[in-house]
Amino acid sequence: MTVKDAQPKGGKKSRLPKKVYTKELLRLQAELVKLQEWVRAEGARVVVVFEGRDAAGKGSTIKRVTQYLNPRVARITALPAPTERQRSQWYFQRYIEHLPAAGEIVLFDRSWYNRAGVERVMGFCSNDEYVRFLRQAPVFERLLVEDGILLRKYWFSVSDSEQENRFRSRLEDPMRRWKLSPMDLESITRWEDYSRAKDEMFLQTDRPEAPWYVVESEDKRTARINMIAHLLSTIPYHEVQRAPLDLPPRPPSKGYERTPREMQTEIPDHAAGLR
Repeated sequence: MTVKDAQPKGGKKSRLPKKVYTKELLRLQAELVKLQEWVRAEGARVVVVFEGRDAAGKGSTIKRVTQYLNPRVARITALPAPTERQRSQWYFQRYIEHLPAAGEIVLFDRSWYNRAGVERVMGFCSNDEYVRFLRQAPVFERLLVEDGILLRKYWFSVSDSEQENRFRSRLEDPMRRWKLSPMDLESITRWEDYSRAKDEMFLQTDRPEAPWYVVESEDKRTARINMIAHLLSTIPYHEVQRAPLDLPPRPPSKGYERTPREMQTEIPDHAAGLR
């Protein structure tokens, strides 16, 4: 299976209306909460891999997935560059410690597939290391699946023109400029190198037990809705009935008096100046 980043079939689609998007996103997020409770009750283990080009919409989708989830159940793993010690370890070793225990969901904001993408294109690994990764990755993932982990892998696909638009938008926005690095910008000049690396990665690691799912992300709203809906459709969760909760009556006072406010250091009332 090879998938090329290009415009969606039939040309660029119109953007999903915000009202429609907001309503459906909220419905799907409610389902994600049900999924979370099922994972916790059943002791399931879920791993979701988010991969794709820079500015393809991975991070914003992850935010919508986790927005209403318990961070003790669903956590995001976004690893920095490996240390010298980690570089001497088996490549998959530092990812293993972040895998979920029973009742947990882990979302990888980039994953072990760094080796098949940025490390390959930028020369951060040797050819032998790269070939070894492509040979071992399907085996590694098969072991995860055989052990009962629910593994889902998503590739966010964006065109070169849309990626450039998003980069330019970030350059002009001081609140998002931190998202750009020199390596991100260099990806523009290495577009075809990344395309070839991605095609080879799909060819070697798109297996029945751990397939790649492609998310067209020219429109971020559509991408988020499609990805979340698909994830929910692939896991046989059901609503878990929880014991009803009632607020207990507050007991009568036993004479406690609050410490005088002047004995505490309160922060300035900045909001008062805005009224």
